[in-house]
Amino acid sequence: MCGIQVLITQTGVNGAKTETYNEIWASLTAANSRRAQPLVAQNTGDILCWNGEVFGGLDIGDRNDGVELLNEMQRQKAIDRHTYIQRTLSKIEGPYAFVYVDYEQQHVWFARDYLGRRSLLTKSMGACAMLVSSVADTADESTMWTEVPAQIIYCVDLNAQTLDEGTTEYSWNYATHGLEMEAKDEQLELPFGRVDQTVDIGPSSDIALDVQLSDLAEFPDICKWQPYIDRLKSELTQAVKTRVDSIPMNGTHARCGVLFSGGVDCMVLAAILTTVLPRDEPIELFNVAFENPRQTKLQAESAIYDVPDRKTGRLGWHELQRIDPHREWRFVECDVPYSQVVEHRAHVQQLLVPACTVMDMSIGVALWFASRGHGTCVTAESRTAYVGQSRVLLLGMGADEQLGGYSRHRSAWEKSGPSALAREIALDVERIATRNLGRDDRVVSDNAKEARFPFLAANVVAFLSNTPIAFKMDMRYPRGVGEKLLLRLLAHQLGLVQASMLAKRAIQFGARTAKMESSQTRGQDTL
Repeated sequence: MCGIQVLITQTGVNGAKTETYNEIWASLTAANSRRAQPLVAQNTGDILCWNGEVFGGLDIGDRNDGVELLNEMQRQKAIDRHTYIQRTLSKIEGPYAFVYVDYEQQHVWFARDYLGRRSLLTKSMGACAMLVSSVADTADESTMWTEVPAQIIYCVDLNAQTLDEGTTEYSWNYATHGLEMEAKDEQLELPFGRVDQTVDIGPSSDIALDVQLSDLAEFPDICKWQPYIDRLKSELTQAVKTRVDSIPMNGTHARCGVLFSGGVDCMVLAAILTTVLPRDEPIELFNVAFENPRQTKLQAESAIYDVPDRKTGRLGWHELQRIDPHREWRFVECDVPYSQVVEHRAHVQQLLVPACTVMDMSIGVALWFASRGHGTCVTAESRTAYVGQSRVLLLGMGADEQLGGYSRHRSAWEKSGPSALAREIALDVERIATRNLGRDDRVVSDNAKEARFPFLAANVVAFLSNTPIAFKMDMRYPRGVGEKLLLRLLAHQLGLVQASMLAKRAIQFGARTAKMESSQTRGQDTL
C-alpha cells in the first residue's frame, strides 16, 4: 500500500521533463514484501509508481507484485513498444492505481483499475502542468481536484505543445463474445460482460405477492436456486482466499479483519474468511458506533453507543461463534465520542476530496474510525482496551449494486416491474467504477490499512453479471428477504440464520453519523 504523487510538466517540443515524487501517505506495506518506490527498470530507466495488488494474471509467488509487474511491462515492451501497457494491464486482476514514465518515448501513463478500487486524482496546474496524486494536498482546493475515471487509461506525450494535445485515452470495453470483430492489441476488454437483463418472473412463480417467511428454511423451489447458491459460495471463497493468502504473517497477531455491522454482506464474508484462514489465527470484527448529540438527548448515558449496527453486530458475532466456536473472534467495539468527531473532522474532509457532500462526510467518518480500529475487545469474560492489528480489511462494497440491495431497486420493481428492475441493476453495476470506491480507499488507507472488496473480484462480478436477475433477487418477497435473495440463501446455508433476514441499513444510519448537529441537513448538501 503506497501513495503516489507525480508532477507532470511540459515545455513543448523544445524540451520536456517529469518530476516524480513518492509520498508515503500510509505505511508502505506491499502485499508480499517491503519494497521502496518508485520502481526503476534497469535497462530502460522507465519508472513505475504502483499502488495496488495483483491477485491474478501474473505468477507472483512470494515476490513483490510491483516488481513483477514492471518486469512484465518490460517484456511486453520488447515485443511492441506501442501496446505494451494495454497488453500488460489486460492480463492482471486486482485493485490498482499507477503512474508509469516511459523515458525513451517521453510518455507518462496513469490509470486506476477498471472498477476504481484505488484512489487516483488529478489537478490541473495550467496548460502545461498537472499533478497526479493518490490524495489531495488540501481540502481548500477541493474543486480543483478530480477523480481519474476508472475505465480509461491515459497516456501523455510530453513532446506535444500542451497536455491536452498530448493526451490519448484508451477505454476498457465489455467483452464482445459471439461478435466477429478484429482483435486489436491495444483493445482493453473487461473480464466480465454486461448484466444479463433477461426478465423472468422467477423460479418461485407460485408464491403469493404478500408471502411471509419466518425462516429461509421454508423457502420454496430451493432446488432451482441451489446451483446458483453453490456457485456464489465457490466464487466468493476464491475471492476471499486470493485476497488473504498474500497477507504477510504477523506473528500471533491478526492479519485480516472485517468492517462489521452484522449485516448479511459482512456476515457472509466473515463466515467464508474463517474457512480459509489457518485455525490458530484470530479474526477481528470492527464495529463502530457514534455519540450523536441529537440522539443522546433522548437516551440514558449507558445506551449512547447502543446504535442499530451495534445491536446487529453483537447478534452477528454470537452467530459466528456458533458456526465456528473454535475460531477466536475478536469483536471490537469502536465507540466514538462526539468530541473526537469534531477533532478529526477537518482531516477526514481533506481525505474525502474531491467528494464534498454531507453524505460523503457521514460515510467517511464512519469508515475512518472503524478502520482505525481503536476500541474495546469484547469476550464473554472481559472487556479490554484494544487497537486493531489487521493491516487488511474486508469490506462488503459491491453487493448491493449487483444483488438489488438498494431501496431504489425495489422502487423500480414496484413502479414499473421486472424489466425496470433489470435496467436499474445494469445501470448500477456499470456505475460502480464511477461511484465512491476511490473515496473509501483514501479514508481507509489513511489508517495504514488496506481495503479489499471480495464482492468486486472479477470472477464474482463475472458470475453475477451472467446470472439472470430472477436468481439474484425477488422483490415479491418483503424487505429483508427479496433483495439480495441469492446472498441471503447462501448466508442461511452457512448457518447465519438471523443475518439472512436482516434488512439493509446504510452505515451512516446504522452507526449514527448522519445528522449529528441538525435534522435539516440533506445528504447532497455541500460541506
